[in-house]
Amino acid sequence: MVNITVQAARKAARSAFEKYHYDGTATVSEWSKVKDKESGLTKQGEVILLEKQPCHLSKEKDAAVSQSVSAAQVSQTVKLFIAPDIQIKAGSKITVTQAGITTMYTHSGKTAVYDTHQEILLDLFERFA
Repeated sequence: MVNITVQAARKAARSAFEKYHYDGTATVSEWSKVKDKESGLTKQGEVILLEKQPCHLSKEKDAAVSQSVSAAQVSQTVKLFIAPDIQIKAGSKITVTQAGITTMYTHSGKTAVYDTHQEILLDLFERFA
């Protein structure tokens, strides 16, 4: 009986987290083998794995500022909050739309998984590796 109560509490906590925190959507894609419909040949291409997945993007400026000869540079940590049961491989392209702004990122760091969500560190997407 206690186990059912804990599971119900986790489910309720996840539902509340998603309802009050997720204000964006994510599309996840990978560079993979794709079969061309016309020629029948297999080639490398972008494959969309997940579309319009609710999420939240958090941007934090790091306290450390690096000074170069020309200008000071402020670094930024970008985290994606998304459902805990979603698998996103390192190197995947993650396109996030939040507050009317769409930006492409790549999965860059170790994922922290919790009952209510997971947090994935992101870098700006340049190209598939």
